[in-house]
Amino acid sequence: MAIADVKEYTHLSTEEVEQLGRELDAIRTEIEESRGANDAAYINKMIRIQRGLAFAGRVTLFASNKKPAWAAGAAMLGAAKILENMEIGHNVMHGQWDWMNDPEIHSSNWEWDTAQPAEQWKHSHNYVHHQFTNVLGHDNDIGYGVLRMAREQKWHPVNLGQPVYNALLAGLFQWGVSLHDLDLEAIRKGKKDPKEMKRQLKQIVKKGRNQILKDYVVYPALSGKNWKTTLTANATANVTRNLWSYMIIFCGHFPDGALHFTEEEIEDETRAEWYLRQMLGSANFEGSRLTHVMAGSLGYQIEHHLFPDLPSNRYPEIAVKVRALCEKYDIPYTTGPLYRQYGQTLRTIMKLSLPNGMTSDDSPEPPSPPVERGRKSDAERPTRRQETGAYMRKAAS
Repeated sequence: MAIADVKEYTHLSTEEVEQLGRELDAIRTEIEESRGANDAAYINKMIRIQRGLAFAGRVTLFASNKKPAWAAGAAMLGAAKILENMEIGHNVMHGQWDWMNDPEIHSSNWEWDTAQPAEQWKHSHNYVHHQFTNVLGHDNDIGYGVLRMAREQKWHPVNLGQPVYNALLAGLFQWGVSLHDLDLEAIRKGKKDPKEMKRQLKQIVKKGRNQILKDYVVYPALSGKNWKTTLTANATANVTRNLWSYMIIFCGHFPDGALHFTEEEIEDETRAEWYLRQMLGSANFEGSRLTHVMAGSLGYQIEHHLFPDLPSNRYPEIAVKVRALCEKYDIPYTTGPLYRQYGQTLRTIMKLSLPNGMTSDDSPEPPSPPVERGRKSDAERPTRRQETGAYMRKAAS
């Protein structure tokens, strides 16, 4: 069985799949060839805004004993941390701005303001997650080693605590992500190289120590007698960033309609089929331009997974072209309001805390793709609407 046997694809001939791949390659080429001064100005503007917010927030917190200053400082600092993590750090480390050849805005040099070392994030996220998006057994972003996010994952009584684990993961998200590249499942099974584990742990401890010293020792100390209120404001900014980042990232892969896949389904996968898997394994959300910027442009998660190294400010125009291709080839394009996408994700987390068969609706969330054994000839191949319309309506309900 291969990805080509998934019903969502079987209405397409092999040549149509490859043609779709060529059209997506053409979009990539068009954007690459048009990158220029406007794109460079965008990322430099984002960095200036972020640093300005961080500076203003820190200065305001010198008067953190006054409630208005505390609230304003925490808000500006939280916004600065969100902007740095999402629209700047995440995207810079994807190599979206490497074409500028600016050593200060380059994936090889950027170290972001969060607990996970950049080197480890680039491996667990850029390589593992983006190559094996939503593939069970490969993509550790499915539940982050803490949550059961697919019915194919074996249920254990410990999963009953998922509502609690989810709340803790959301509030402490940067610390959960910091352990991501360790691969806790590999450690549990004894498959992790002890030397590599030790090396990574040293990196994590060093980076985490620096984050704690910066936010909870150095900056509070600079506030003098207001150190306690500055410390609480810094903690509030960090928790705000954690909650926002968690919600945005989970909304990209777990709303209804974002499929997950098995290892067998990616055997002998072509580049065009990889494109298709990214399109069906990701979900967008709708929002204002400001919302998208603060979300690191991950409201365009489909486009990000197709082209993770293209400048994020170009995703809105890329999305128009990708959506048109989805309509042309009759491929689902999963999107919806942010509140709905997260609501569906939260419902999935709660339902999968229970064994299969314990909920009123036992359909998989996110749904596994229905599989058709044996690929039909072009003449025999029905349309997706005829063959899977009822399935997709159920998944979206």
